[in-house]
Amino acid sequence: MRNTLVSRIQAQDPLGINVVEASAPDWRPQAIVGMVIMLNVVSLKVSTPGPWDSESFTLGLMGSVSMVLLYISWYRITFKRRGLIPWVDLWAEPKKSANLVLLSSVVILSIAWFTGNNMQDILPRPTGLVLSLVGFLMLAQSLYVLLSVGPLSED
Repeated sequence: MRNTLVSRIQAQDPLGINVVEASAPDWRPQAIVGMVIMLNVVSLKVSTPGPWDSESFTLGLMGSVSMVLLYISWYRITFKRRGLIPWVDLWAEPKKSANLVLLSSVVILSIAWFTGNNMQDILPRPTGLVLSLVGFLMLAQSLYVLLSVGPLSED
């Protein structure tokens, strides 16, 4: 399977990530639904109390669903395949991309700290926690990739 995947690689993303051109899944439905839900969460705020009797919790849940749909859409655009996990062997330049992800994780963790400490009156309380989760997941992935192509590589 790996040989067929490598033989089908035809293009490169600007970030240095390999993409597969053949039979790419459609990313548009997830992107459209994700953007519509995000628009509702950010500006319209149309919600129901749901079984938990909290409209704000329902909006947060809708925002989380929107983020998942937007991530799936991004994954399909970037890698031209179904899935959720960007495997290291899909990347053309893992070290360069991992450094970019590492920098992005530091930025997101900084934003998480700022929102958790200075913007709790404006934003919902778990905003900093959710951003911290995303930032630490990105940090873990970038460190894994840097270690797997560096000191822990099999080459």
